[in-house]
Amino acid sequence: MTDPRAERLAAVLVQYSTSIQPGDLVAIQGMPEAAPLLLAIYEEVLRAGGHPHLLVGLPGAEEAFFRLASDAQLEFVSPLNRLVIEQFDALISVRSDRNTRELSGIDPARQRRRSQAMSPLLKTYLQRGAAGELKWVATQYPTAAYAQEADMSLRDYEEFVYGACFCNGDNAVARWQEVHQRQQRLVEWLKGKREVRINGAYADLTLSIEGRVFINCDGRNNMPDGEIFTGPVEDSARGWVRFTYPAVTGGREVEGVELWFEDGRVVRATARKNEEYLLQMLEADPGARYLGEFAFGTNAGIRRFTKNILFDEKIGGSFHLALGAGYPETGSRNESAIHWDMICDMREGGEVWVDGELFYRDGEFVV
Repeated sequence: MTDPRAERLAAVLVQYSTSIQPGDLVAIQGMPEAAPLLLAIYEEVLRAGGHPHLLVGLPGAEEAFFRLASDAQLEFVSPLNRLVIEQFDALISVRSDRNTRELSGIDPARQRRRSQAMSPLLKTYLQRGAAGELKWVATQYPTAAYAQEADMSLRDYEEFVYGACFCNGDNAVARWQEVHQRQQRLVEWLKGKREVRINGAYADLTLSIEGRVFINCDGRNNMPDGEIFTGPVEDSARGWVRFTYPAVTGGREVEGVELWFEDGRVVRATARKNEEYLLQMLEADPGARYLGEFAFGTNAGIRRFTKNILFDEKIGGSFHLALGAGYPETGSRNESAIHWDMICDMREGGEVWVDGELFYRDGEFVV
């Protein structure tokens, strides 16, 4: 019997996040661990009149690919992937890893080569998403692997996941509409502003947002959601930041990341753990050393770090920066094969000033 919370989540993803219409081509991606949610999404798409296409992978396949693929295979882009990104109307992705560290033994240079090959498709994905031609949303199915990463039992982690999505009870869509209204006031206040200064024990950083747009993230593209973000002016970042949480990506946990910026570019980078991986990713392409995103996490239901970026970047009381590709809808022009979010918790101190006016202090908006 399917967990009713998974059925509620499927309904939110199809009816609210992607608003599937009759005739829509819909790709549903995931792994076998998420079968109950994938099936519930499939059924919801059928009820909405869309054409669902299940794309289900196998545990271990990605690790086998990076371990065995030749250079030509690393650089090959599947025509099936192109078809989905270039022609489908909607993409619903469900993360459900059985082993979150599956790629930890892979040579970072091979991962970088793969990212470079996929870069043109990532650009199309971002452009079609910004234009409203591709409705996309990413979510997560609670698995034992994610629960272990978060230092929780599976039962507690399920409560955490569905609670963050407002699917522990009824009226999830109404709750996300409330999030939209609350965040829209902040977005409106930020319109026309020019400069951001971040001060505190973990940062002394200035960046320009002149001419850029803040996006209200209210459950349309991520589930759970809860952030406002923009793309900083590419050559504007100046100063230093030390991220309070590990930057987890590509099967690796990069701890103690510190970045120094001049004229928008990372000119120095260090880490206590997996520094070599950090430095390899910064060499992916010229855009990898510039910021593609600056954001505030606003989800009060996410109060702890879980080593999962889908949740962690939404932590209420935090901000995050992303190296690499920016979202065109913000006005960002930065292009890269990577988009790597890194998080700084502001609840223990720190301020954000916008055009000389205090906007954020100790993890709370003060305007």
